[in-house]
Amino acid sequence: MPDPHAATSLLRDGFILLGSALAFVLLFRRLGLGATLGYLVAGAVMGPHVLGLVGDAEEKIGIAELGIVLLLFVVGLELAPARLWRLRHSIFLFGTSQVLLCGLVLAALIGLATQFTWAAAFALGLPLALSSTAQVLPLLQSAGRLRSPFGERAFAILLFQDLSIIPLITVIAAMSRNPADAGGPPGWLLGLYTVGAIVGLIAAGRFVIRPLFRLIGNMGEREMFVVAALFTVIASAALMEALGLSTALGAFIAGVMLADSPYRHELEADVEPFRSILLGLFFLAVGMMLDLPAIAREPVFILTAAAALITVKAGIIFGIAMAFRMSWRGALALGLLLSQGGEFGFVLFAQAQSALLISGEAASQFGAIITLSMAATPFLMMATARLRAAPPTREIREEPRDDGANALIVGYGRFGQTVAQMLIAAEVSVTLIDSDVEMIDLAGNFGAKVWFGDGTRLDLLRQAGAAEAGLICFCIDGEQLTPEAIEAVHHAFPNAALYARAYDRRALIALKPTPARFVVREVMESAVRMARAALEGLGESEEAIDRAEAMYRNRDKERLKLQIETGDVTAARDRILTQPEREGR
Repeated sequence: MPDPHAATSLLRDGFILLGSALAFVLLFRRLGLGATLGYLVAGAVMGPHVLGLVGDAEEKIGIAELGIVLLLFVVGLELAPARLWRLRHSIFLFGTSQVLLCGLVLAALIGLATQFTWAAAFALGLPLALSSTAQVLPLLQSAGRLRSPFGERAFAILLFQDLSIIPLITVIAAMSRNPADAGGPPGWLLGLYTVGAIVGLIAAGRFVIRPLFRLIGNMGEREMFVVAALFTVIASAALMEALGLSTALGAFIAGVMLADSPYRHELEADVEPFRSILLGLFFLAVGMMLDLPAIAREPVFILTAAAALITVKAGIIFGIAMAFRMSWRGALALGLLLSQGGEFGFVLFAQAQSALLISGEAASQFGAIITLSMAATPFLMMATARLRAAPPTREIREEPRDDGANALIVGYGRFGQTVAQMLIAAEVSVTLIDSDVEMIDLAGNFGAKVWFGDGTRLDLLRQAGAAEAGLICFCIDGEQLTPEAIEAVHHAFPNAALYARAYDRRALIALKPTPARFVVREVMESAVRMARAALEGLGESEEAIDRAEAMYRNRDKERLKLQIETGDVTAARDRILTQPEREGR
């Protein structure tokens, strides 16, 4: 018979945990400290060592680890195999250097500074080299940097850390003092299991999972997509767990195998709600497991050890990043971002405890050290934000000089790059000017020479050769380009035809009466092209599509003319197409 008290306890715990998480996360978000710290504090407050309203953290963290599995699956969906192959050097070179150096240095410090045996020091120090995937990846995702070069470098290190769990478990098993561990599989066999499992998952993804999703897609069963997505994640994780390997790695491989499938976005949308809830529950459980009495017994040791962990890891990762030719600001950001201990440290400490290498008290103390280091990460990132940010562009850069180019391109963003390449394709010589240092450096990586400077200044344009140029293209935002600036440039360089990009309709109205020969809204033509493609996809004839485009352009031209004449952006609203004109079809 089911125990009604257990069901009541589960509902009560869920009510308390979700309610406290809601309150603390909203508060910490409001304070700019991030959701992770909110979950940790909520778990610690509601856990057995403060209010004691919720218990059994070990059982809850066992369920919540599915959140990490789902997180790695979603990340795998973002990484097509070709992109993963491109990251191989960062994964294996950078990742290997980070795990080995951090692990060995931390183990040496523990061995020298404490009374632990060297075996215990290695069992404690090596897991501390791992960072928190569950904390870092959401930080990168929320900041929109996961797909940036910086985010890819951080992800490559985290991925190698996941791969390194297997050899770390092997090292702990080899040092075990527990006779029961003697019959465990040797390390080389675990390695074969890993390779075999990865090959099996790749084959299953191609020959079983993809056809399954194709079948569900043809049936149009939305709910079955959710079931199939969760089945894929849990099945891959269960396979790895049965072999004694990393469940997160299995889910990641499954995600990679589906990354270039047409179902990627559907899968991501289906899994995301479960990932968010379970990941939050994971951090709640970590907060509940924070052994506050252990901290109270040894506050100096634990706080000093947490500070040492952050300092050592940040310093080593900073040094490795500099060796890999990252900028010092990027290297510092990477070091601080990965300076905390990780969730897999709890797993490896439990392995070391069962191997009789460390005591339960030591596992609790170092678990507290990991939790404190995780809680410190948001504060570190906030405290160093100004230091890590690129300074306002006052550094010395080469200003443009007259190199005899026939065209000047002011602004080398996504718009200016297209204009410049079209002119160069027609064998027109160009001089490129931009005031964004990062853009200039990035363009230099691709072989383009972009001069630094404010391209609306007359003296700088004259220095760049505007007096002899046949045309000047202002490809900066229309909000930056004023009618007065256009008038001044035309007066100073009357022989140069002026072309301008307008940010939106208001900017176009402001710039239209100026001497600029041509002003274009930056997204209008691309929007017209999409509309034409959409109508073609609906089966409309070429004649009907041309008629629709002509109707829109004529109405828009009439409206724009009246808006310029009246100076009122709301003029001629009746020329906006809001409903189909059925009688005209």
